[in-house]
Amino acid sequence: GSCFPKDVKALAHMAEQSNTRPALLNAVIDINKDARRLFVDKVVRLVGGDVKGKRIGVLGLSFKPDTDDMRESPAVDILQALREQGAEIHVYDPVAMEVARSQVKGVHFCSDAYETAAGADALLLITAWNEFKQLDMEKLHKVMRHPILVDGRNVYDPKEMRDLGFTYAGVGRK
Repeated sequence: GSCFPKDVKALAHMAEQSNTRPALLNAVIDINKDARRLFVDKVVRLVGGDVKGKRIGVLGLSFKPDTDDMRESPAVDILQALREQGAEIHVYDPVAMEVARSQVKGVHFCSDAYETAAGADALLLITAWNEFKQLDMEKLHKVMRHPILVDGRNVYDPKEMRDLGFTYAGVGRK
């Protein structure tokens, strides 16, 4: 069977209980943490080196599309890290909003992607919902304070986004 990242911590715990060395599992957990930290660092760099007082829009809170499952969701760690650095966070997820309200504190919950982007200094795509793939990107660009788009799922075409006037950054690619 396949091993999904959200199962990694449980597997590592089981391995430790049986006195085995879960080096690979621990490496996967460390890589996931590093990826989230690097993502946050990228956002901070793109908004000018400091997120204090900046409005950051976050699209997608669930672990993956088509679920409200937020266990191991990168969004939680990412928005928490940005909040700790003083960012004002606005969030939207097509399905996971109710679950998010019980798990995530100190953020503004929005009714759609456009409200999330309104006045934003940067917009982060965390979960690749189909709804986000079909957004009116020109409209998004218009409502944002600064059209910085950090695409954590490489959903959008970088050239197309730059042609629309976004400062665009994907992950693991130029």
